[in-house]
Amino acid sequence: MTVTRRRHATELETIAVTVHEASVEAYESAIGMICTTVGIFEVDEAERFWRVEGVKDVGYGEEELASALAIAALTSGEDATLERTRTETEGWLARTYESFPAQPVGERFLVQGSHLDTAPEAGRITITLDAGVAFGSGEHGSTRGCLRALELIAYRKPRRILDLGCGSGILAMGAAALLKRPVLATDIDPWSVRVSAENAARNQLSRRVTCRLGNGWSTPAIRHAAPYDLVFANILARPLCLMAHSLAANLAPGGIAILAGLLNKQVRMVLAAHRRQGLVLEKHLREGDWGTLILRKPYDRKP
Repeated sequence: MTVTRRRHATELETIAVTVHEASVEAYESAIGMICTTVGIFEVDEAERFWRVEGVKDVGYGEEELASALAIAALTSGEDATLERTRTETEGWLARTYESFPAQPVGERFLVQGSHLDTAPEAGRITITLDAGVAFGSGEHGSTRGCLRALELIAYRKPRRILDLGCGSGILAMGAAALLKRPVLATDIDPWSVRVSAENAARNQLSRRVTCRLGNGWSTPAIRHAAPYDLVFANILARPLCLMAHSLAANLAPGGIAILAGLLNKQVRMVLAAHRRQGLVLEKHLREGDWGTLILRKPYDRKP
């Protein structure tokens, strides 16, 4: 589904849902199909409820929004109620900025919004993102887990790198900056591809990060550059399971896959699907309820 976004609004509204943490990614993707800006705010730390909201023109993209929300409800298992309020752009942006401070991630990274002018921190790689696209900002457990996993496998010096489902491009940029290697970043959502390219340019990484629109492993650019020494797939548990065979087939012997977007309680399911394809577990990282898997393709086994 492709939605053409208007750059100037005459009358704005904020649309929002409040969901459990496990459903955030599905609803962020749905709202992001319609809205040029998406924000995520924690509303109940104890119960792990988050508010996902976006700003759009009043009356714009209603059919596409209904379809996207239905898909989010189906994939997440949570049927959230959509809220609507009239809003002023300045107030919403101020709230977004306030919720997006500079965030240290792992030992090597610092993620910050474009509204900040933080001095570089010694020993850390600073990644600056558009604060209007808050998800994938380093706050979510899946993103943090992937960056921590990247630090752990960096000594292997992978050369051919893919970020499958790049979102904001944060993982592609982190790998390009840390490993000094080119990275192919792909996403099924045209807006994510555009945002990733803009973020790469903002971080002076356009020469190393190539952003392409594509539908998973069937994307010609992905097939052409295979096999990979490192693959990021920060998606959702069930799609990861469905793509296990393709991942294993496109991973070079000795290659590493970093999988995320899954709850710790879903790890066994995702791990079993990939073990059937010959991949082995190196490490399971935990960030709250969220899990990140580091898998390796042995040199002596084929899927």
